[in-house]
Amino acid sequence: MTDHLRRDLIDLTPRLRRFAYAISGSMDKGDDLVQTAFEKALTRLDQFQQGTRLDSWMFRIIQNCWIDETRRTRTRGVQIDPELAALSDHGKGARLAEDRMMLATVRRAMAELPEDQRAALALVAIEGLSYKEAASVLDIPVGTVMSRLSRARARLTDLVRPAAKGAA
Repeated sequence: MTDHLRRDLIDLTPRLRRFAYAISGSMDKGDDLVQTAFEKALTRLDQFQQGTRLDSWMFRIIQNCWIDETRRTRTRGVQIDPELAALSDHGKGARLAEDRMMLATVRRAMAELPEDQRAALALVAIEGLSYKEAASVLDIPVGTVMSRLSRARARLTDLVRPAAKGAA
């Protein structure tokens, strides 16, 4: 691996973590997704085409890892570590400030979106990819990205608006 490619991968890590967190809804699952994606990417560097976008390639790997994980969970069921289950306060301590409360509301609302809408929204609204770039990562037409974004934004507005009114 070249030093340049290694630096680029390291520089991408925060964006990859944000995307993985957005589609999985969990920091732990998101970090696991990123680690799995890095393992896959490093073992398949020969498949990366020089001159193409490394971020799109990595987003695509994360998306595929998430799809695989979702399928495994459906087959095996959710695995819970009993020792860690009682350690969380479910974010109550972190939601003291109003902005943290709104962020938590948006995160919960995003988790309620269908997976395809959540991925499109994360790539465009959080990661700043263009519709065309998001379509490439998700391997769908640009019009489908636009449709998913429209539905995701409308649903998020419906889910967040009542909470915002209740906080005022």
